[in-house]
Amino acid sequence: MSAVDASRAAAAGALSLPRVATTAAVTSGAVASLAPSLLPRGPVVQGVLTGILAVLGWGVVTTVRRLRSVHPAPHRDARLVALVLAGAAVVWSVGTANHWQNAVRAAMSAPPVGAGHWAEVAVWAGITGLALFAVARGIRGVARRLGLLRGAALALAAGTVLIAGAAPAAADAAAQHFRNTSGRIDPTLAPGDPDSLVPWSTLGAEGRRFVAGISDPRSVRTYVGLDSAPEPGARARLAVAELERAGGLRRAHVVVAVPTGSGWIDGEAARGLERRFAGDVAIVGMQYSYAPSWATFVFGRADAEASARALFAAVAARIGELPATERPALHVYGQSLGSIGGSAIFDDVADQRARTCSVLWAGPPAGSVRTDDATVLANSSDPVVWWSPALLTRAPDLTHARVDAPVPQWIPVVSFLQTGIDLVFALNAPSGHGHRYGDDQGLAMRDCG
Repeated sequence: MSAVDASRAAAAGALSLPRVATTAAVTSGAVASLAPSLLPRGPVVQGVLTGILAVLGWGVVTTVRRLRSVHPAPHRDARLVALVLAGAAVVWSVGTANHWQNAVRAAMSAPPVGAGHWAEVAVWAGITGLALFAVARGIRGVARRLGLLRGAALALAAGTVLIAGAAPAAADAAAQHFRNTSGRIDPTLAPGDPDSLVPWSTLGAEGRRFVAGISDPRSVRTYVGLDSAPEPGARARLAVAELERAGGLRRAHVVVAVPTGSGWIDGEAARGLERRFAGDVAIVGMQYSYAPSWATFVFGRADAEASARALFAAVAARIGELPATERPALHVYGQSLGSIGGSAIFDDVADQRARTCSVLWAGPPAGSVRTDDATVLANSSDPVVWWSPALLTRAPDLTHARVDAPVPQWIPVVSFLQTGIDLVFALNAPSGHGHRYGDDQGLAMRDCG
């Protein structure tokens, strides 16, 4: 064989192996996907995430290579070494991930995972990776046929049609779905007090569950739904009138409970409050949205804050009109988005101290709630407590968190991504973990002084 033939054969052999940069990028994506999570992760989610990040790594390095005018000659030995090191890195990462997942699962009383779990992860990663690779190749082929400018123009036109047409229609459909869900009456719930000023049908699904779930007959639960009155001020006045009619102002404690997006007030928290104050308590809440918390957090956060301010102001004003010796102690409770609304009631810590007996926030979103002089319940495994844009470059503030499971080391960018995935499944954890809190919420409420 001539020297030229030998060189060509070596080059062909090298070309059968991925480039070093490609191997490194794909492996980095796979390893990042296996970084520690806050919550137990199923094989489908893990496999899809691994496939996405691996293909993303391939896409980045391919794009960078195409932008370069000079391409280095292939080196088979270097590529082979890179593949071996990549395989070792992935095997090590899977072993570490297996250990981590089982530690988290043990803390949450979930069954451990083993080889079968990771085999399923590999299958889903392969399916996802191949599908995305095929899509990317298809887009590339279309772009070549159309040309760069025509392809970009077509993509822009399609995006404009989607945003202008499909997005509003989808938003309207979602809003109607949330409204219908809120209006659905559960026939298994006992209707409220027939003398109530707030019609049972207007409370919303979460309001009806809250009122019907009272655990101590000595306590009072009052709730006003979005359909109970036309605007926040009117709803707040109705809530106070109903609170007084039901005898809530004759209790030693009144708790303004700020709901989450859909109007939900955690029944565990309400039961804890009724135990905490031995039934001598009234809890009042007011709905401000039909949508779930994530949608309200993005699109309707101002509604949560305005509603909380209106309700608290109305309750505080009526209590202030009572003789000093007959005024109940006033508290505020909020979980998740409710803690954002509750915190927005006050101008600062001094205002909070002057106007309340105590406040309690459960699972407050990272960086969004004033926690000074407040009782804070936050699980270290709660992604809501971790996640914010700042997590990209800064470790989370877990000052108020209670360690309920192993706490992963913060890794720039990677922790942001992993926590973002955990957010989707934050409520799937057992009580006391993730974004699930028990009756210790109410039991932790401080008394005055």
